[in-house]
Amino acid sequence: MRTVAALRARVREWQAAGHSVALVPTMGALHAGHLALVAAGLARADRVIASIFVNPTQFGPNEDFSRYPRREAEDAAALAGAGCRLLFAPAVEEMYPAGFASSVHVSGLTAELDGAHRPGHFDGVATVVAKLLNQAGADFAMFGEKDYQQLLTVRRMAADLDIATEIVGVPTVREADGLALSSRNAYLSAEERARAALFPKTLMAARDAIRAGSAIEAALAEADAALRAAGLVPDYVALRDAETLAPAASLERPARILSAVRVGSTRLIDNLAVETV
Repeated sequence: MRTVAALRARVREWQAAGHSVALVPTMGALHAGHLALVAAGLARADRVIASIFVNPTQFGPNEDFSRYPRREAEDAAALAGAGCRLLFAPAVEEMYPAGFASSVHVSGLTAELDGAHRPGHFDGVATVVAKLLNQAGADFAMFGEKDYQQLLTVRRMAADLDIATEIVGVPTVREADGLALSSRNAYLSAEERARAALFPKTLMAARDAIRAGSAIEAALAEADAALRAAGLVPDYVALRDAETLAPAASLERPARILSAVRVGSTRLIDNLAVETV
């Protein structure tokens, strides 16, 4: 479906018949991680909707909007095979019609980490997700934990704006060597892909060192140095509170180690839970 009106009409039909609905928002270029979101949606709801919209407002001026992979036919077939019942694939003009002048800003959670390195990114995310949640009116919306700062931002936005949809986090899906699945992995050359496998391994080593009692700052500095030695250029490597993203000085509360690195011209993100001790 291409229009908000058609989407809403179908969802109303389903809900009038007593069916619960889950939404999986995506930008397309789907992989097994996206299909895991569909499976998680089907575990909670009777019907799953996926959206595909490469949202221009969350890309910076020097980012990869123009080359972001677009393959709607293949994505639609994969979604149908996974049990998705409806694909919402609007044009930019449908999402941002002439005269569009509003945006959503979530303070605090978006100030650091990816927010500091991608100015305006989370305003674009919060705005388009708020629109999708209002357009679909689903009972649940599924978001991958790989984009952990995004997940917390969307959850905060939905709570603050009294959007009834429950925001559900779904664990990261990884390749056999540990690399988190991402549409941007397709940009990596064979040599870059081999180096990228060291990204999760380095974060796991830092997580294990912190669990074992190493000083947090020392473990993070060692991870930063190891990434650089492998030819991966970090934007940040940080340990943060798992709920607030405030810097974590201990493991008294659940925490996450979060990082973003550049492999050649490709930027990858990842994070790992670090349990309390």
